[in-house]
Amino acid sequence: MEQRRMRLGVIGTSGRARELIRYTVVDVDSIEIVALCDLVPERMEETMAVLKEKEYPFTPWCTTDYRQLLDKEKVDAILITTCWNEHIELAIACMEAGIPSAFEVGGASSIDQCWELVKAYERTKTPCFMLENCCFGRYELGVLQMIRAGLFGEIAHCEGGYQHYLGEGFAHGIEDAERYHQRSFHNLHRNGDLYPTHEIGPIAKYLDINRGNRFISLAAFASKAVSLNTIAGRSYGDGLQKFMEGDFVTTMIKCANGETIMLAHDTTLPRPYSRGNVVHGTKGTWMEINKSIHIIGQSPEHKWEDITPYLEKYEHPMWKRFQESGVHGSHDGMDYLEFEAFAYCVMNNKPFPIDIYDSAAWMAITILSEDSIALGSTPVAFPDFTNGKWIHRAPEERHDFSI
Repeated sequence: MEQRRMRLGVIGTSGRARELIRYTVVDVDSIEIVALCDLVPERMEETMAVLKEKEYPFTPWCTTDYRQLLDKEKVDAILITTCWNEHIELAIACMEAGIPSAFEVGGASSIDQCWELVKAYERTKTPCFMLENCCFGRYELGVLQMIRAGLFGEIAHCEGGYQHYLGEGFAHGIEDAERYHQRSFHNLHRNGDLYPTHEIGPIAKYLDINRGNRFISLAAFASKAVSLNTIAGRSYGDGLQKFMEGDFVTTMIKCANGETIMLAHDTTLPRPYSRGNVVHGTKGTWMEINKSIHIIGQSPEHKWEDITPYLEKYEHPMWKRFQESGVHGSHDGMDYLEFEAFAYCVMNNKPFPIDIYDSAAWMAITILSEDSIALGSTPVAFPDFTNGKWIHRAPEERHDFSI
């Protein structure tokens, strides 16, 4: 008997939501979009137009009150694609209603918020899933397989970054931020690693964070804030409020098992896109930016090798199956895989591959990096959101969608 589709309600239907729906969600056979919610009716109309354009066989109902979606008789799960500041509040509301949810990355403005998210889960036992799509990337999952196979030996250091020139898109004043990009608010008023999860997500999996290892301290450094202010001054005049966010933010994290992690946030200086992933182990190194690998005793001495043959040998089962069926969906297929995993876990009562403790720890980097920078780049302690459970927690179940 064919398994029924997961009934999905969507809260927030602006640009990111429409992109996900157009290029990914409508193609996931296990999902049916049953409801849309947005404070701005015109956004829902635009999303309905996307569904019509894609010849979607279902017609969702619409509302401007998200509380109407918090009904287990109407939906099986909820997708939260609102502005950053609303993610945690809405995820907690879903947990209180007993409905699993998935929220887009970003969203914590205080450590208290991260604790509220954890405590809501522990109180309700209703899971929520951070949609950190880079954890589902082909290279990231392939390297994870290599690490688990011992190819790199013992891992000592990892690096990653969100290095993506977005300067012109952020250079808006407060009065324009609603019409353009909500990140403008954060760049105006905050100075820290505002978007760490793309790189820390895969790295946390490499190092078994919250499952036998954890982050214990962090120190962050910010360069001067000149690029956005230059762009904004050129575009909008010198009267624009000054942006606080440094052009280049570097964050160093120390782990309980001795590893170090270096993160880079670089969105306002001209450069091609890169997540800057690097893995250093006792037997070798992987570097994402030139798609290369060096394994002692296998690679030519002091020379890089193309990672492709290694990737093919250690291909993650999820990507083997995906390539056989045809890679599709936005962000090189990563979005499709995460939504397929989300629906599978909800409908089969499986643990999410990114759990509540992962979400809290990854988002906390933003707040702690702000604190460190404000204190002159002083190291700050990292909360243990598992309250000691990380010591004995086993690796997540290795079902088909596990990472």
